[in-house]
Amino acid sequence: MKLPEKYLIAGMLALASMALFANEPKPGALGTYSVAKTLNVGGEGRWDYVIINPQTQLLYVPRQSHTQVIKADTGEVVADLKDTPGVHGVALALDAGRGFASNGQGNSVTVFDLKTNKELGNIPAGQKPDCIIYDPGSKKVLAFCGKSDEITVIDPAADPATEKPQSIKLDGAPEFAASDGAGHVYVNFEDKDSVAEIDMKTKKQTAVWKIEGGEGPTGLAIDIAHHRVFSGCHNQILAVLDTETGKTIATLPIGRGVDACGFDPVTGEAFASCGDGTLTVARETSPGKFEVTQTVKTKNGARTMALDPTTHTIYLPTAEFPEAGGRAGGRPTPKAGTFEIVVVKRAGVLKPLN
Repeated sequence: MKLPEKYLIAGMLALASMALFANEPKPGALGTYSVAKTLNVGGEGRWDYVIINPQTQLLYVPRQSHTQVIKADTGEVVADLKDTPGVHGVALALDAGRGFASNGQGNSVTVFDLKTNKELGNIPAGQKPDCIIYDPGSKKVLAFCGKSDEITVIDPAADPATEKPQSIKLDGAPEFAASDGAGHVYVNFEDKDSVAEIDMKTKKQTAVWKIEGGEGPTGLAIDIAHHRVFSGCHNQILAVLDTETGKTIATLPIGRGVDACGFDPVTGEAFASCGDGTLTVARETSPGKFEVTQTVKTKNGARTMALDPTTHTIYLPTAEFPEAGGRAGGRPTPKAGTFEIVVVKRAGVLKPLN
């Protein structure tokens, strides 16, 4: 994803302020998060959205022209989809036993078997498919196309050779999305500083909500039980919106260069991963009041993440960068062969939400 010029991460190669790196949680937090280990993976290409299959403990990592399948415990690459041009993300339709990779440069979606990791074919999509998710409510795979302002709707069980996907037109440029599993999908409009609601029964955009105080929204996560979405914005804000009213109910400070958000439904904690090497942890500490409970020091460039809700572990891909220069596509070019995954785990007694 190429960010608007005003949001380029100018400080990617410098450490963030020490004040952001306080690892002690505030009173009432459920536990302390810290880096447990780093998985050395290697391989060529930058990266984007990463996702984990909790059933198999496999990570799916887009690498610009190919997509790696990696063991989450060791970092071993067990498969590599070689032909995914400009890949941005992977969606997992576990009930169909298939994975789907969004090829931003190919205007297509690659379908592959989750057991064998073999490619099954390609499905045409809109222009520059970026974020891709599986919506369990409609049982469809949704590829969000940033250049044509639309969603490509795919039947995950269909034959890729004959599938003719539907399209949902949008009123803005989609960035990341989240599903409530009950007929509604929410998506950030990065160019309009807003969140849109999609009705998957009618396959239409039904609302657009302005993010009050947030600019350039990218990462998005959802708290289904409490009807809230968490939108990570490039003006260093994590915005909390009520999906029943569309109102912005809180804004919280985060680091620079956010690109992904997550939500753990067991602990009630929201996360924002930032390219300046920080992971913000936030939660509702009292009714209607949200606070940052911890800021974890990760590593420069660790701007996207995968959250495993079964182990409460967070995986953040990054790499080493040169001290100066070497920019490509709006971001510093990583050193060849240094790709790695930072693993963040929580310590302390896990307490279920009230």
